[in-house]
Amino acid sequence: MADTLIARQNQGLGKRLAPTLQLGLPAIALVAMLAVIFWIRPAAMSYFGFTLLFKLAVPVMFASLAQMLVIMLGDIDLSVGSFVGFITCVTALYLDSSPMLAVAIYALSILVYAAVGLLIHIRQLPSIIVTLGMSFIWLGVAIILLPAPGGAAPSWLSGFMGWRPPLLPLPILLSIVAALIGHFVISRSSFGAVLRGAGGNPRAIERAGWSVTLIRAAIYAAAGALGVIAGLTLTGLTTSGDPNVAPAYTLLGVGAVILGGGAFTGGIVSPIGTVIGALTLALAGSLLSFLQVPPTWQIGAQGGILFLVLAGRILLAEKTS
Repeated sequence: MADTLIARQNQGLGKRLAPTLQLGLPAIALVAMLAVIFWIRPAAMSYFGFTLLFKLAVPVMFASLAQMLVIMLGDIDLSVGSFVGFITCVTALYLDSSPMLAVAIYALSILVYAAVGLLIHIRQLPSIIVTLGMSFIWLGVAIILLPAPGGAAPSWLSGFMGWRPPLLPLPILLSIVAALIGHFVISRSSFGAVLRGAGGNPRAIERAGWSVTLIRAAIYAAAGALGVIAGLTLTGLTTSGDPNVAPAYTLLGVGAVILGGGAFTGGIVSPIGTVIGALTLALAGSLLSFLQVPPTWQIGAQGGILFLVLAGRILLAEKTS
């Protein structure tokens, strides 16, 4: 009898801990990968080491947050990688010599993003088709502007991405700030509940007096603004523009959102989880390099890591059901 009671208590404890473990699984994977890297290269456990490990994760993180907003609506954006490449070309060509022209192009690009959201909603078009078409448009315009990698990032932008804050490395600081802002706006505020509701239950939002059409346009515009930030930070790191510099950001962004607890059903996203997911996927490349995995195998190995973490989430979800 006592054994049966203890077994039931353990089972109940497992069910109570399963949701926490499910949410914390990407963070556990991130810590595990860091432990392996520090075991192989103890010198990486330093201010400079953290900067090197995570500096390329910054543009991936902003692109993932852009993807998160679109997925929050139940859509998917297959153009964000090409859009980030387009922004790097605009930045490298115009931001230093003609800053007003560059800002005008950024603003116009954000308006185009909002128009895409309106088109998808009003015409009830599949976002996967519309954004796939937009990816070719962004790539084509970028190649017209800059047929080959080139241009130069403004010195202030490169200087900012190379800045060393006193307490935390810049990539970690930017990740914390982005995660906290996203958490309070999307997950904690009443306005964030409306935004999530526009993806999860749009009819209820309309009955409450909100315009789902305007909300979708605003969210797409915000996704475009985050894509601009991703392009700016990437240009600051690479110091040049390249139309083909970020095609992997599209799928990395989707992977980061799903890894961080998001779902394609709409309304279910986690900004903190998305940031952790982006850092995890970016760190996976460094881990595989430390393990001397050939570059041709690294993309497949990154997919394997993503698969293992998602399989763990599914198993934990089954435990809670």
